Amino acid sequence: MNDRDRNLSQPFSTAEARVRADLAACYRLVALYGWDDLIFTHISARVPGPEHQFLINPYGMMFEEITASSLVKIDLSGNKVDDSPWDVNPAGFTIHSAIHAARADANCVIHTHSMNGTAVSAQEHGVLPLTQHASFILASLGYHD
Repeated sequence: MNDRDRNLSQPFSTAEARVRADLAACYRLVALYGWDDLIFTHISARVPGPEHQFLINPYGMMFEEITASSLVKIDLSGNKVDDSPWDVNPAGFTIHSAIHAARADANCVIHTHSMNGTAVSAQEHGVLPLTQHASFILASLGYHD
């Protein structure tokens, strides 16, 4: 975290600043564990409030470069809410906006291309309840056509 990200009280609300810091940290962790697939995966977080806006990564920035202030705030139609020099990947917007629109309780959406996840998704029947660990996630697993 650099100096400009240490004090996010302006121009963001305290609640948004907290979400920005947490989301930037999440991007850094995803990169650390090798789940980032360069720039082709996305993590989004709902901005607190009634506006149905969310934060997502700036297109073209590597996950280990993302800071709280570089995140792009967009609405459910894909419009930038604040000034940002960065674009948003349309594929990332499509997936994340659909989930945020359908699930007001989904405060964070993570879409990665991990090696294990890619292998499971390539199977005809996806995740099967063959192990205790697989059974844990089945109740909260969803698919997006």
